[in-house]
Amino acid sequence: MAETQKQKLMRVLGVSAAEADEILAYDKAVEKNQKTDYDLTKEQEQEVRKYRQADRKPFIPDLKPRERKANEPKRELMRILQEALENAGISEISVTNVERQLDFSMDGVRYRIVLSAPRK
Repeated sequence: MAETQKQKLMRVLGVSAAEADEILAYDKAVEKNQKTDYDLTKEQEQEVRKYRQADRKPFIPDLKPRERKANEPKRELMRILQEALENAGISEISVTNVERQLDFSMDGVRYRIVLSAPRK
């Protein structure tokens, strides 16, 4: 079978018998993971590794918290609720979150109003 490969190399590549033998010997060495004359030296391998990793940038996540836009309609609703409670004579009103939570107590019982705006 090696003879047919040699003949095919000579026919397809147009090389001599000696060159075809060299090609077959090189192929066998590569298949067996043996060193060849065309392998890179240690220094060349380090250069290749350095250039291969040169374009990579380290991933640095953005750890700053995202700043939320103020929801003016919710703020207005909370202000209206607070004014309504004050007009009803309730004095112990605390706004825990300007856009979300309002705590108050009436007749010794604590109450909490939580305003949410579902998207769907």
